[in-house]
Amino acid sequence: MPGRVRQGFVLGIFHMRTGGNPQALFLSPWQVVRDIGLLCLGGVLCAVGVNSILIPHNFVTGGITGIALIVYKIFPSLDPGMIYLVLNLPLFALAWMVVGRRFFVYSILGTVALSVSLLFFHFDLQIEDRMLNALLAGVILGVGAGLCLKTSGSQGGTDMLSVVLLKRFSIKIGNTLMVLNGLVLLLISVYYSIEAVLYTMIVVVVSSKVINLVVVGLSQRKAVFIISRHWDDISREILKDIRRGVTIIKGEGGYSRKEEKILYTVVQLTEIGTLKRLVHGIDPDAFVVISDTQEVINYRIGNQPHW
Repeated sequence: MPGRVRQGFVLGIFHMRTGGNPQALFLSPWQVVRDIGLLCLGGVLCAVGVNSILIPHNFVTGGITGIALIVYKIFPSLDPGMIYLVLNLPLFALAWMVVGRRFFVYSILGTVALSVSLLFFHFDLQIEDRMLNALLAGVILGVGAGLCLKTSGSQGGTDMLSVVLLKRFSIKIGNTLMVLNGLVLLLISVYYSIEAVLYTMIVVVVSSKVINLVVVGLSQRKAVFIISRHWDDISREILKDIRRGVTIIKGEGGYSRKEEKILYTVVQLTEIGTLKRLVHGIDPDAFVVISDTQEVINYRIGNQPHW
């Protein structure tokens, strides 16, 4: 058996297009089990949010479900479940063509996990205040959906569309969901009270923020510029101790007109403290700029799931 195959258990249906990426994106048995476990956990959390908060407190819903309800209100002879299925079919087709087969299959698993969880998980949370319920529902639904997206899958519906837009236009998943759900709630407000729609908008905003936090979380990357006379020593220490790549940029001082060497590197959020101590230990007078990154694409330091 070839060495590459021995490194990972290849499942034909999960095999991804690498697009020229030097990393072979094989899935190990452990990764498949972990991903399925996260999809199930995400489905359970979302089911708890729906069954224990949204339904008992008469919150409305956005996304594809909200659109299906609008169509059902206009055409009451149609079956809501069939409407939901028909609306999802083009999104699954789009996910297959634009994102890939692994995302397509995982999205089906995520949709099934959510549907089954909705049948079995009901809890009485004993919280009367509707504002607190809206905030808690946003957190629970955001964590649940975020865990599913973390596996490079989704729970279907607008989650799939948000991943497509992320791949095409680098729009944050949570931002897309917030806008899409907001538009649906605006349309559905014709049939429900403004109070219910506003409370649901709180759920949407909170869940969108939580989704962004779960998907990126501690995997956020920081871009660092370092200007120092001891650039060579600092560069070697970053390569040796932090094990991150360093780019050396030629520059020139605006006042002194002297040639400068500028170090540029991208590190994990958790490595910033180590990097600052390292630089300060070599050159306390070094000029360091640390900035946030929205998206980093690379098979070693990248912070996006491999959709």
